[in-house]
Amino acid sequence: MSKPWLQHYPAEVAHDIVQDPKQTLTGVLNQAVTRFAKQPALEFMGKTLTYAELDRYANYVAAWLQASGLPKGSRVALMLPNGFPYMLSLLAVLRSGMVVVNVNPQYTERELEYQLQDSGAVAIFIMENFAHVLAQVPKQIQPKHVVITRLGDLMGLKGGVLNLAVRYLKRMVPAYDLPHSLYFSQVVKLGSALPCQTHQAQADDLAVLQYTGGTTGRPKGAMLSQRNLLANVLQIEEFAKPALGNVREQAYVMFAALPLYHVFALTVCGLFGLVAGMRIVLVMNPRDLSSVSKAWADCPPHIVPGVNTLFNALANTPAFQGLPFSQLRLCLAGGAALQSKVAAHWLTLTGSALIEGYGLTETSPVVAVNTADSIEFSGTIGFPLPSTDVVLINDQDQAVDWGEQGELAVKGPQVMSAYWQQDAETQKSFTTDGYFKTGDIGVMDELGRIRIVDRKKDMILVSGFNVYPNEVEEVLVSHPGVLEAAVVGVPDEQLGELIQAYVVLRDSSVSEDDLRQWCRERLTAYKRPRQYQFRTELPKSNVGKILRRVLRDELNTPTVKE
Repeated sequence: MSKPWLQHYPAEVAHDIVQDPKQTLTGVLNQAVTRFAKQPALEFMGKTLTYAELDRYANYVAAWLQASGLPKGSRVALMLPNGFPYMLSLLAVLRSGMVVVNVNPQYTERELEYQLQDSGAVAIFIMENFAHVLAQVPKQIQPKHVVITRLGDLMGLKGGVLNLAVRYLKRMVPAYDLPHSLYFSQVVKLGSALPCQTHQAQADDLAVLQYTGGTTGRPKGAMLSQRNLLANVLQIEEFAKPALGNVREQAYVMFAALPLYHVFALTVCGLFGLVAGMRIVLVMNPRDLSSVSKAWADCPPHIVPGVNTLFNALANTPAFQGLPFSQLRLCLAGGAALQSKVAAHWLTLTGSALIEGYGLTETSPVVAVNTADSIEFSGTIGFPLPSTDVVLINDQDQAVDWGEQGELAVKGPQVMSAYWQQDAETQKSFTTDGYFKTGDIGVMDELGRIRIVDRKKDMILVSGFNVYPNEVEEVLVSHPGVLEAAVVGVPDEQLGELIQAYVVLRDSSVSEDDLRQWCRERLTAYKRPRQYQFRTELPKSNVGKILRRVLRDELNTPTVKE
C-alpha cells in the first residue's frame, strides 16, 4: 500500500530515519552525558544536576549492580515517582547491561506481586513511601536486592530536611519490614568505591520490560529493545524539526510532569530529553497543580508533553494562567484523545497549539502525530512517523479501502518483538506479514491522516492509563458477596473515561461502600470503579458470555420519558 502521508510531511522532515544497525540506546545516552557534561540535566524542587553529575552517580549505581553478582539481562524493577533516583537508576540499569521493569508506585500488593513474579525481577528500587506494599508481597517473590529511595536523595541539606518532614511531620511513610534493604544513598556511596565495567549493549538486547494489558485482562510485558526505543527517539527528533530545529544544538527545557514509569513520558520526556541534552524539569505529582505551576515558573519550559486531563486542569488553574508562555515551542498531547474544547482553551491561553499524537506501549510508544508546526486542532492523530507504515485491516487481516473503518496495524523499527513469555498472545497480536494489531479502529483520510473512531478491545482509558475490564471484574467477583460483575467506560470531561461497575450480588447485605473499600485495597486508584449499579442479572450471549457491549449501548441510549 502506498504512503500518502509522506507528500504532506513538512519539507524539513525526512521520510525515514537513519539508524546505524549497531547503534544502541545505551551507547547514545552515554555519548549524550559526555557531550553535554557541563549543561544542566535534571531539575527537581529547586535542585539541579548536570549531565556530568548524572553520569557519575549513574556509574556508582551501575557499579553496585554489577558488584551484586547480577548477570546481564537481569530484570530490575523501578517503582519510583519522578525524581533524581528514577533517572539515575534508569541510566544505571541500562549501563550495567540489565533490563528496566517499570512499576506504577501506586500499585497494590496484589498488582505488584503479579508483576514481580511475571518479570522475574531480582532487584527493585522503590520509594520508601511505598515500601510497605513490597513488604506485604510473599517473601519468596520479593526481589533479592531492595533499594529504598527517599524524596530528598542527592539534594544535600535541603534533601535531609525534606526526608525528615516526609517521615515525621507529614507521616507519609507507613511502617514496613524489609530487613535486607539498602538506602539509595548507601548504594551510591558503596558504588563510588567500585569499578564500573563498560557494558557493550547489542541493538537487539532487551532494554525495558514495559507492562500493558490486553483482552485477557492479565498484564503483559512488552519487550522493548535497545533498537526499538532508540528508533522512537530518533523518529520523534525528526518529526519535531519544524518546531525545534536541530534539537541537539539548542538548550531546551523539557517539562516532565507525566510519570516516567509510563511509556509516553519515559520515551518523550526521559529518553528524548537526555539524548538531546535538554534540562528536564521533574514534577513528582501532576495532580498537585500548585507544585506544577511553581516548577513551570521556576524553569519555564520549551517542550511540554501531557495528557488531555493535565492540559485541561492547568488551563483552568488561576495560578497557572499568569505564567510565562512565550518560550513554548512544542506541546504534545497523547495518552488519550485530545478534546477540541481543551485544545482551543490551551491555544487561547498560551498561544501554543496542542499537537496530538498516538502510540501504544508495544510501539515504544509513538506511532503517529500531527505535524509539529500545526496551528489548528485536526481531530486526528496525524501522520505516521518516519520509517513507520500503517494499514487499516478487517477481521481477516485484509486491508480495507481508503475512507473505510478498519483496525489500525503498525510496522516500524519502534514496534516490539514480542510479549514477555507469552508466545500465544504475541502470535495473535501480529499479522502474518509482521504488522502489530493495535485493537483501535480508525479511518484514514485522503491526506493520510488517521482518525481513531472506536476501540476493538474493551480497554477503558482513565487519565491516559489503560484499564482492562477483566482485571477489575476479577477483583469485584473475588468479593464473597458478589456473584457477577461487569465494568464499562463512561465518558467523563475530566478523566476522559471513568469506570462504571454492574454488580449482581449473592449477599444482599453487601453495600456500595463495601465494594469501594474492597477495590481500594486491591486496585490502584485509576482502576477503581467510580459508579456502581446493582442488578439481578447481566446481559449474556447464548453461551453465557457477559455482553459489555449491551451495557455500553444502554448508557448511550437516551431515556424516553412518558
